[in-house]
Amino acid sequence: MATPVITPIIRFNPYASTSTSPSLYPSNLPKPRFQIRPTPTKLNLSTKNHSLAAAASLSDPFVLQIAETLEDSLSTTTPPPPLLQKLRDASAESLLSTPWPTRKDEPFRFTDTSFIKLSQIQPVPSPPQSVNPLGFSTDTQLPNLVFIDGFLVDSLSQLPPLPDGVFVGSLLSVNSEAIMKRVSEFVSNFQGDLFWSLNGVGTPDLVVVYVPEGCRVESPLHLRYCSVEGVDSGLKILPVSNPRVLVVVEKGGEVGIVEEYVGGDGNKCYWANSVTEVVVGEGAKVSHSYIQSQSLNAAHIKWTSVRQESESTYELVEVSTGGKLSRHNLHIQQVGPDTATELSTFHLSFSDQTQDLHSKLVLDHPRGFSRQLHKCIVAHSLGQAVFDGNVQVNRYAQQTDAGQLTRSLLLEPRATVNVKPNLQIIADDVKCSHGAAISDLEENQLFYFQARGVDLQTARRALIFSFGAEVIQRLPHPFLRKKVESDIKELLDPAVKGSK
Repeated sequence: MATPVITPIIRFNPYASTSTSPSLYPSNLPKPRFQIRPTPTKLNLSTKNHSLAAAASLSDPFVLQIAETLEDSLSTTTPPPPLLQKLRDASAESLLSTPWPTRKDEPFRFTDTSFIKLSQIQPVPSPPQSVNPLGFSTDTQLPNLVFIDGFLVDSLSQLPPLPDGVFVGSLLSVNSEAIMKRVSEFVSNFQGDLFWSLNGVGTPDLVVVYVPEGCRVESPLHLRYCSVEGVDSGLKILPVSNPRVLVVVEKGGEVGIVEEYVGGDGNKCYWANSVTEVVVGEGAKVSHSYIQSQSLNAAHIKWTSVRQESESTYELVEVSTGGKLSRHNLHIQQVGPDTATELSTFHLSFSDQTQDLHSKLVLDHPRGFSRQLHKCIVAHSLGQAVFDGNVQVNRYAQQTDAGQLTRSLLLEPRATVNVKPNLQIIADDVKCSHGAAISDLEENQLFYFQARGVDLQTARRALIFSFGAEVIQRLPHPFLRKKVESDIKELLDPAVKGSK
């Protein structure tokens, strides 16, 4: 007999108060400039394509307005590569039937996106003119690619000689037919939500990381994203960038990927809308580190899509502390047997922030293994965290071993966390578990320290930091761990001093 679906929902805010959110559809929304005219993309439709033109007339005007603005911002001096054009076309077509998400939509039930909707979206039209805008730090111990406002900047990137057959760079620079053929198999192969499609329409380039069969890349690749074009808060303007990366690791290959997102000058307002796709071949391994410390007035929306073939391994360690609105959509699909997935995430809301993780793991084959640990700290009375983690074990995924655990620490009376760990199990020979815990620091833990002569503030600091250290210590590179630990301690220090 199949095991029934288990879907617990936990919403915890012991000091909740009634508040009214601003309307997501203001009456003064400007009419979009969407027109029926022939262009290379499908967003601006040919008059001969009556079915798509009819769909456009029924689409969300605000979504079409953003999409048209993104399209108009792209360079028209040189035609894009066919694969990039294919991506833009597919994304543009999907936007015709995709409305802007509201709190009535289940995936956005606890995530208010009106911060973006009530702003004027302005795409960053071109790469920076200066060699190093704002003195962006180039100090790193790893081979790296640098993105400024979504554009790959070769002058700031540092790539030493790579093993034979490894390619890292722009799609425009791919000169191997074999690599281009493999990349073409995965472009537009997966379809995410609205933000995924907006990235596809507005991305200026597709950056490719390709590792051939049996190749092990010793040094991890550091992808560094810096948002420079920002405006002062209160102006209701959001410059938007759309970086996109595709990682393909062939059979038996191995590579480490480090993604780091930082803000530019101060607490500027901007929107980073990023997509990363990862293909892990048979018996291959990808270690993925993701660190996000954007401006506290920024919107940061990240999509990560992972495809794992048989006997492959994918490991993710995530630390997210920045952004006024930060959302990570993580979709992983095991498409072969004996596949391993390990996810470790730590979110910190130390201001009036929203830290959101929506993850989905789909297991379709026997003997799949997965472990997911999610931890978050909300250290501000107006801060909130969201976790929606779904593990879907389908009929043929027998002998699956899947575990999921989320733990949240609330340090202020009005701090809020909404967690929804859930298992969907159709197979009947599985070993699956999940759990959730939400609390403040326990009095007996503090008493243990005080009984040994440690003052209350020092005890709280040690306990709060150690809560997130379990995830931070899983970062595979010592210099990254040291940097993240220092940043977390600095961010948590005001919370510790101001806590009860």
